[in-house]
Amino acid sequence: MTKKRRRHPADQYQLPPHVIKAHQDVARAKAWKPRPPLPQLRLILTGFGLTLLCIGMALVFVLPSRSLVQDLRSHGEGAAATVIGVDSKPKYVKVRLVSSPKAGTEVKLSDYAGMLPETETGASMIVTYDPEDPSRILAQSWVEDPPANLPAYGTSALAVICLGLTTAVIWRRFRILRTFGPEKPSASSTGGEKPSDKSTGNTKS
Repeated sequence: MTKKRRRHPADQYQLPPHVIKAHQDVARAKAWKPRPPLPQLRLILTGFGLTLLCIGMALVFVLPSRSLVQDLRSHGEGAAATVIGVDSKPKYVKVRLVSSPKAGTEVKLSDYAGMLPETETGASMIVTYDPEDPSRILAQSWVEDPPANLPAYGTSALAVICLGLTTAVIWRRFRILRTFGPEKPSASSTGGEKPSDKSTGNTKS
């Protein structure tokens, strides 16, 4: 008598590998979500460029003015002066020295970070100037106690804002890439590749 073949229990049946892979692909396709638009690298580079520009402008407002004040404090000479000209287009204040070895010299006040003192023609003021170069001259009150460098503060604040926004854009780009993965689902998740002529059996007549 021949032995009967043993049948495998239903619970021991395993799906073929290609069927398992198909189920996995379908699950991935259902779980896939469209990725939000990525912030462009051009936007990030522009943000960094604006940040560097603002930092450069802040340094331009700070360094020359601070250097002028330090030089006048170290070897500048004080003198009385009379304002002989004030204009706003272009902005300048012209003075004539009246009590110093350079008496009679007419010069324009140096600006401090683009700022000049509020005055009028005929007014008197005490100034501090460089004996070797009288054109480097400031009101003595500004040498002793420089005014708030508002342009430098403003450009510094803009630099911080630009850097903060750029950092936020970089973080958003990183988060999107990490969370959503590829922009489009893989070919296997959307039904695989299109059948070729060979697979469909089409032949040229």
